[in-house]
Amino acid sequence: MPFANIKIPQAALSRAQKAEIVHRLTALFVDYFGEAARPHTMVLIEEVPDGGYGRADEVFVVPDAYRAGESVKAAPG
Repeated sequence: MPFANIKIPQAALSRAQKAEIVHRLTALFVDYFGEAARPHTMVLIEEVPDGGYGRADEVFVVPDAYRAGESVKAAPG
């Protein structure tokens, strides 16, 4: 059974964006393993709360500009 575990910052993606990740990863596994893999593919998206992750001794908090709202927002930059 293909399995993907994606960890993202809490509230960083909208429900639609998470659904797109599930669909695209499922399609990727089907490309590799064939159509028979589709019904057995599991994609788990875990949201990590602010302050629950970091890198290089820095604890991260998602800036408001990167938080998903009801509609999909483009990231600044």
